[in-house]
Amino acid sequence: MQDNGARNLALVTGASSGIGAELARELVRHGHDVVLTARRAPELEALAAELRAAGAVATVVPKDLGVPGAARELALELDARGLQVDVLINNAGFGDVGAFVREDPDRIDAMLQLNVVALTALTRALLPGMVARGHGRVMLVSSTAGFLPGPNMAAYCASKAYVLSLGEALARELRGTGVTLTTLCPGATHSGFATASGAESLPLFTSSLVPKMSSASVARAGYDAMTRGTPVLVTGIMNKLVAYSGRVLPRAIVFPVARLLLGDHR
Repeated sequence: MQDNGARNLALVTGASSGIGAELARELVRHGHDVVLTARRAPELEALAAELRAAGAVATVVPKDLGVPGAARELALELDARGLQVDVLINNAGFGDVGAFVREDPDRIDAMLQLNVVALTALTRALLPGMVARGHGRVMLVSSTAGFLPGPNMAAYCASKAYVLSLGEALARELRGTGVTLTTLCPGATHSGFATASGAESLPLFTSSLVPKMSSASVARAGYDAMTRGTPVLVTGIMNKLVAYSGRVLPRAIVFPVARLLLGDHR
């Protein structure tokens, strides 16, 4: 069994780029060892080499969590290696743009499998051990998209609403256990998400009126919130205004705002 000494071990999903990679760097800067997982092994190995040079133990476990059952397989593999996870960063996910009736149904299935099913399964697999030990931290990466319906990204926004709802509920359930859960909700971020999802041409990413944060700044804010045990963090003042207004404003206002940010779905 690997001896992690006094260093807590963090598992980061979707660690090959963007916010996930920056969260791994942030964890190492604060004295954690890490397990990195994503589909792309070369990117993971490059990041692991960087983190090892910074003094961390960095273990690479390539895994496509979009495959049904992969999240449980990952948890079993970590257990078989004797790797006790103290911090779980559920970051893996992707988006898709377009009118729902014209989206590729296979892509929708894959997105929901990764954003919802795998995230839930991995959290369920690792959380009981943390509770039994009386310590641990979990981060679920949602989005400001989770606060309001998003025509032209309907299934993606719905998946992030699920993550937000799950995270808020579990944060309550975990009170008094020594384990905290933080749901991180970034807005538009320079992370590679826009290109991968087909959202790079949307006003959300092209308009100079919409502030964009760096992946590193999102990761720093997210790590700080997690260490404080903050249940939900929306990064950035403007993102907070947009997100929380989606909960209180009438839909007659919310949907035109969504159209301004996400484009025309017709």
